[in-house]
Amino acid sequence: MPTVTIGPTTERDRTIAVVNAAFRKDPVSRWVYPDDAVYEAVFPRIIEAMSGRAFKGNSAFATSDFGGVALWLGPGVESNGEMMGAVIEETVDPATMDDLGGFADLMAAFHLHEPHWYLPFIAVDPARQGKGYGSQLMSYGVAIADRDGLPAYLEATTPESRRLYERHGFEVVGEIQFGS
Repeated sequence: MPTVTIGPTTERDRTIAVVNAAFRKDPVSRWVYPDDAVYEAVFPRIIEAMSGRAFKGNSAFATSDFGGVALWLGPGVESNGEMMGAVIEETVDPATMDDLGGFADLMAAFHLHEPHWYLPFIAVDPARQGKGYGSQLMSYGVAIADRDGLPAYLEATTPESRRLYERHGFEVVGEIQFGS
């Protein structure tokens, strides 16, 4: 495991680039944006809409070498729904839109309503995956939620991420499948 320090970052573009690279093969991201060029052009905007407010809340974290990042939204901080809606309306294939809406509704049904920490994105540069970056970032974020005495919530889109989260105390509360 590499020795890195973790702390808040204000390097928005660099952070989003790590998330974008790590999610290039994510099944949900690629279901919504299967075309490589469209994914590369649009997904950074999705990242910004879902988690850009982490930068204002000092809850965007990166390893010292930017091998991994985590974008947490603290209590009372929400994704930018207006921006998300605009990006989706402008960029999602109409044939996918109904299924995406149903999928999003199911996600919302599981989201916590009490004060909590939410992790829209944790990402490790693909060249550094499997080296402990994700575990270190998870430990860092979970320690903050524990310090605050608050629950934490996230979604797992792959079996590998689910295992990582479970190792850090997260429990499955449901599974989401809608349409295609």
